[in-house]
Amino acid sequence: MTPHLTVLYRGPLASCDYDCPYCPFAKRRDSPEQLRADRAALERFAAWAAAYRDGELSVLFTPWGEGLVRSWYRRAMVELSRLPHLRRVAIQTNFSCRSDWVAEGDPERLAFWVTYHPGQVSQERFLAKCRELTALGVRYSVGVVGEPDHLAPARRLRAELPDGVYLWVNAADGRSYTDAEAAEWAALDPLFGYSRDPHPSAGRPCRTGDSVVSVDGDGTVRRCHFVRPPLGNLYDGSYRAQLRPRPCPLAVCDCHIGYVHLETLPLYDVFAGGVLERIPHGW
Repeated sequence: MTPHLTVLYRGPLASCDYDCPYCPFAKRRDSPEQLRADRAALERFAAWAAAYRDGELSVLFTPWGEGLVRSWYRRAMVELSRLPHLRRVAIQTNFSCRSDWVAEGDPERLAFWVTYHPGQVSQERFLAKCRELTALGVRYSVGVVGEPDHLAPARRLRAELPDGVYLWVNAADGRSYTDAEAAEWAALDPLFGYSRDPHPSAGRPCRTGDSVVSVDGDGTVRRCHFVRPPLGNLYDGSYRAQLRPRPCPLAVCDCHIGYVHLETLPLYDVFAGGVLERIPHGW
């Protein structure tokens, strides 16, 4: 079997064009120097990915801010999608950007994890973006944060989206849901139960640090975004000797991009073929 590595890349970009009240990066502005640094870091990472020869590669961009309003993220998505050894390149995004560039990439490898933020964009405009992605023939999922005032817009969104587009719901940070509240969200996302409560993870096997790693803008490799001790650096190759199965050192894991890799959960089967873009198998 061909070796396969999944990389979650998060550079220094922290600016966003939205001002969601539940997000610490809302309407933050990066300085021109910060943007130049982010562009240089991303271009360095893309060059590394193009030269990767240790097997197949998948990439998920998880920027703190909104990446696709920046030309270098759009270009990286297109260029990476054309690499023969790249299985999938996906990004977490609000997709407020234009969409014509998507046609330049390989639709079999490009994918999008798109979040709908009520109050930041009209539902009509957001649905128009979804229709554009559908017409372009690329894989995408759509989701919302499970805030109480998002329930009605999420219901309208589900009614308007094609049945073939999966609508996910992220539990809001710090919010506890009654069974009745959880049932309302589960009516929209049958997998909401996985997001509702943090997952015990201490001492449990996880694919991160073995077949999945996170990478910062300077090339520092960690097992995931939430476990800070470094495994080495991407660009000097020092991370390779540290790749191996190991248990999670944290008490709980409460973010989808983390717990989806826990071996004690069945999510690699649930999302088979769509782990990075959060699309359940056969949806």
